[in-house]
Amino acid sequence: MEIKTVKLSEIKSNPNNPRIIKDDKFRKLVKSIQEFPKMLEIRPIVVNADMIVLGGNMRLKACKEAGLKEVPIIFADDLTEDEQKQFIIKDNIGFGEWDWEMLANEWEPELLQDWGLEVWKPSDVNLDEFFEDNSESNTEEEGNTKIILEYTQADYDLVIEAFKNHSGTKEQILFKLLGL
Repeated sequence: MEIKTVKLSEIKSNPNNPRIIKDDKFRKLVKSIQEFPKMLEIRPIVVNADMIVLGGNMRLKACKEAGLKEVPIIFADDLTEDEQKQFIIKDNIGFGEWDWEMLANEWEPELLQDWGLEVWKPSDVNLDEFFEDNSESNTEEEGNTKIILEYTQADYDLVIEAFKNHSGTKEQILFKLLGL
């Protein structure tokens, strides 16, 4: 497959693109392209023989917004109609997951945020919203208080999985996950 630099005006957005991008994420994408345009060389927009985008519709839109005149593209002109449809979907499926523990320990949250990754920061959370004052009913022993958290089933399953990946008491694991 051939990589070539072409004028943005030659590339056509795919009218059948099933992906959208919200305003905030779009602004982050534009900023990302402006700050790191080499990313487009590493991950060019993919087009078919008619110059219709198969992969990178949002990048194309962001490149226009960023004021670029030319971008690298890859011609995927040997794909059948069915293969093109399959590529459009598979190119946008996120198969992997972030290793949040590694991100928390090895990366600066401000940089990740600047690069467009939405990360949790302690300042984003109002702990008062998490805890209810039920001191009368939550005391088991003198000086001990229970914290009761409510989860959806999906979130509960995620918490249980996180606990399985760590050793120690429930309290030690919770403290580790919270970074305490």
